Amino acid sequence: MSDARAIAIARRKRHRRVRKKVVGRPERPRLSVFKSARHIYAQIISDLEARTLAAASTLSPEVRAQGKVGNKTAQAKRVGELLAERALAAQIRQVVFDRGGYRFHGRVKALAAGAREKGLQF
Repeated sequence: MSDARAIAIARRKRHRRVRKKVVGRPERPRLSVFKSARHIYAQIISDLEARTLAAASTLSPEVRAQGKVGNKTAQAKRVGELLAERALAAQIRQVVFDRGGYRFHGRVKALAAGAREKGLQF
């Protein structure tokens, strides 16, 4: 088994373990994060309704319109800010943070910081 495959399997195991406890409810939905080598994606999900309430990524037109601003960490922070703006527009103020099995540093931490700066609480 290659190292990349082993890392991906370990991340999925961590994510499943966390998801047993982290559930997005209508009054406090789940902010889910996924990152690839090039992009970062975040969505606010109501698990009971199985619905995405708000979403943002580095592929969003608002983020892409700014061009390549800084490194991937700076782009992740902008994604967090954009997601928070969309969440507040949808009357969502509190969320449960689901880091997706990733360590809470780097791009994941920057996304969370951007969302908190714009008013999301978690």
